[in-house]
Amino acid sequence: MDPQISYKSWTKRELSKYTGADNGPILIAVKGKVYDVSLGRGFYGTGCAYNVFAGRDASRLLATQSFDDGMTEAELDAPIDNLQDLTDEDLESLDAYVGLFTVKYQCVGDLIED
Repeated sequence: MDPQISYKSWTKRELSKYTGADNGPILIAVKGKVYDVSLGRGFYGTGCAYNVFAGRDASRLLATQSFDDGMTEAELDAPIDNLQDLTDEDLESLDAYVGLFTVKYQCVGDLIED
């Protein structure tokens, strides 16, 4: 875990500052938990394949194995996705990612509403 990152509650807007830009920390929220994935900079860092997940709640994207064009202001202003419309298959996929993140990366807090 980056020495600057303390366990705390994170809003989506706070999380959005941690994309790995300028070699800074990289945080990703998955199913309500926030993980410091800086050790995976080769995957999640600027210019890397999975950077689209950095600094945001990536739950839906990971569950559906989707990529988009990146975070938008609308996404930041929207409530946290409750994921209720995901299929059982999507939820299984998401749970597998939660297991991976829990084993590989340090949990640094919870994702909360503004």
